[in-house]
Amino acid sequence: MSASSAPLTSVPAAAMPSLAEAVERFAVDEDDSRRQAVAHCNQLLAGRSAGERIAWALDNLPAGHVMTSSFGVQAAVSLHLVTRIRPDIPVIFIDTGYLFPETYRFVDTLAARLDLNLKIYRSAASPAWQEARHGRRWERGLDGLNDYNRENKVEPMERALRELGVGTWFAGLRRSQATTRAGVEFISWSGGERWKVHPIADWTDRDVHRYLQAHDLPYHPLREQGYVSIGDVHSTRPLHAVNHAEETRFGGLKRECGLHEIDLSGL
Repeated sequence: MSASSAPLTSVPAAAMPSLAEAVERFAVDEDDSRRQAVAHCNQLLAGRSAGERIAWALDNLPAGHVMTSSFGVQAAVSLHLVTRIRPDIPVIFIDTGYLFPETYRFVDTLAARLDLNLKIYRSAASPAWQEARHGRRWERGLDGLNDYNRENKVEPMERALRELGVGTWFAGLRRSQATTRAGVEFISWSGGERWKVHPIADWTDRDVHRYLQAHDLPYHPLREQGYVSIGDVHSTRPLHAVNHAEETRFGGLKRECGLHEIDLSGL
């Protein structure tokens, strides 16, 4: 079944067990049984559509459902998929203050079109104040980048997840996006009662394109200028300016900013 024709209906109860039912199948210690149940559910979810995965997660995983988006090149897909099923789900957006003008306009466009329940979070200190204190940290190698990302992306995201009482976090990561995402699962457990869901983890660029076309949804406008991954102005390059797609962010020093490495159990 193609991504564009994937149904958005709930998974029949007889075909897909609840998480509690999956846990009951494994009679070992609690944490180990949970891990085995998660692996079992991931196997079953592999045969489901993205819409069915979302519906199952909403029905079976803890309340406090939120979604995050960087409003990157293909952001409209996940935003559309999830909000068709849960229109009022909070959508967390981290504004570093250094995003492209096109990104801010893209946020406005999708927020209006999809009637998003947008929750915008920023660092406590403004970009100007940070530069006055620390200079241009993104120009100071990996350590500088990590410090910058921690203050402008990771800390605001952790604050957002705490304040919104996250139980289940939906994100649009896909395995084909980068080598660092090759092992992304449909659902993952961080301990306690907090979960992460990646409904389109197995989608290809072709699946994404077909879905966008089928629902008349836009790509980020900078895609037309050769951008394949879009973050801050100072740390993003178009594909034609680098040797490999993985070098389009952070000068090739790293691929991930740390947002999707947050340990939910520690919040």
